[in-house]
Amino acid sequence: MNTKENYIEINRLSWNNRIETHLNSEFYHLDNFLKGKNSLNDIELNLLGDIKGKTILHLQCHFGQDTISLGRLGANVTGVDLSDKAIESAKQIAKDINSNAKFICCDIYDLQNHLDEKFDIVFTSYGTISWLPDLDKWAKIISKFLKPNGQFVFVEFHPVVWMFDDNFEQIGYRYFNSGAIIETENGTYADKNANISQPCVNWNHGMGEVVNSLIKNGLEIKSLDELDYSPYNCFNNTTEFEPNKFRIKKLEDRIPMTYSISATRKNNS
Repeated sequence: MNTKENYIEINRLSWNNRIETHLNSEFYHLDNFLKGKNSLNDIELNLLGDIKGKTILHLQCHFGQDTISLGRLGANVTGVDLSDKAIESAKQIAKDINSNAKFICCDIYDLQNHLDEKFDIVFTSYGTISWLPDLDKWAKIISKFLKPNGQFVFVEFHPVVWMFDDNFEQIGYRYFNSGAIIETENGTYADKNANISQPCVNWNHGMGEVVNSLIKNGLEIKSLDELDYSPYNCFNNTTEFEPNKFRIKKLEDRIPMTYSISATRKNNS
């Protein structure tokens, strides 16, 4: 098996291997979610605004918490993810709590073969594009499924974060995309001590690559913000300086941890 060529299957199995741990983890607080807690953060909520009655396509939705949360805010939402086990869980959760969220299992590059609809908003967030080798293809998908003047809302971990080794002690990776990063992960960000191990294939994407891919595919950037914290405690050696705001110890507020983009699909694109 050529790892680079078979990255889709490798990563699908990687996420399948995590799903049971994630469902049972304190990280995802599934019990509270089932009782009505919204899983979305202020960063994305402020960009989304009032979404009542809007149609939203949620790319790389994992087991659907944010998808269902968007639905709880009044949107009509479709979530897409590569992992069949994650989508099975998402559908079951939606059924259990009477959510009208819909879910599709496929590689997002193949989405046009599974969905024929335009949306008011395309949304994706936190730990998504590192699983994708080609951001031009990614941006084409976003543009294809947006209505004219539709909004793209994107929140992601900052590419500077991915330069460091796991313990943030030294620079371990190149900022720019120089090809596939093939590794085996022990545990998972939701439970670092979990007795699981999975090979995975990732790519680093610098800010210029992200922004230019969107511009090239007919999206007009309305805002780009860099933030000095993560709303998730998913990295090693963190400190919580405010409720649900985490930074790396020693580095504190000196590096960007996340960034957000709001963009609009041009009428003539």
